[in-house]
Amino acid sequence: MDIRLTKRDKHYIEGTEDVYAIMQRILLRENKVDQEKEHLWMIGMNQAGYILYIELIALGTFRSVDIEPMNVFRVAVMKNASRVVLIHNHPSGSLIPSDNDKDVTDRLIQVGRILNIELTDHLIITPFNYLSFRAEKLMDKLEKSIKYVPTYKVIEQIRKEERKITREKLAIANNKIKAEKDKTKLAREKARTEKERRKKLEYNMIITLFEKDISITDIAKIMGITTKKIEKVVISRE
Repeated sequence: MDIRLTKRDKHYIEGTEDVYAIMQRILLRENKVDQEKEHLWMIGMNQAGYILYIELIALGTFRSVDIEPMNVFRVAVMKNASRVVLIHNHPSGSLIPSDNDKDVTDRLIQVGRILNIELTDHLIITPFNYLSFRAEKLMDKLEKSIKYVPTYKVIEQIRKEERKITREKLAIANNKIKAEKDKTKLAREKARTEKERRKKLEYNMIITLFEKDISITDIAKIMGITTKKIEKVVISRE
């Protein structure tokens, strides 16, 4: 059953307070007998949050309301809604979600994913207060549930995770190889620099000693190198 907004109601949703403000007035419009029964409503919105429709999905007893998941999204599909909010009342006045409330939400999240319609929140309301599944982090928990995820989707997700892990392992291995190459390259650069430093020091020492009129033979003894090498240095100087 389609529910019309009044002039007092906002026509777009910015947060849970907006949802409750609208739904509280709708609940209070009901006669006392119907207020004692559980109602299940859905608000359908476009991506910008503009309300496309509000529908009473089901009217149950004072304890529960039965739903068929696909029927919940029937109008959402017809109205091209991209986001929906589920709302139901607890005539008892309690705001504690039952196991059935959580289970229904879990199922509807998965149906919404199949239809590409996001179930953004589920509110439990009374005439005086409300509870948001999103605010209580219940939506986050249920969105990670795989209880109602089709088997092929679970397999697909597992394979996706396996591919991700394989890529991460490969990246780590490649980084290790690169680190080893960089380390080897750095060691070679260091060895070459040290060799050039020693060569330059040796050259300067030979020239210094030679200029002090020390014989090539004595320089060879002092430095522990061959006379041929000293002669080569001296000739290159000239």
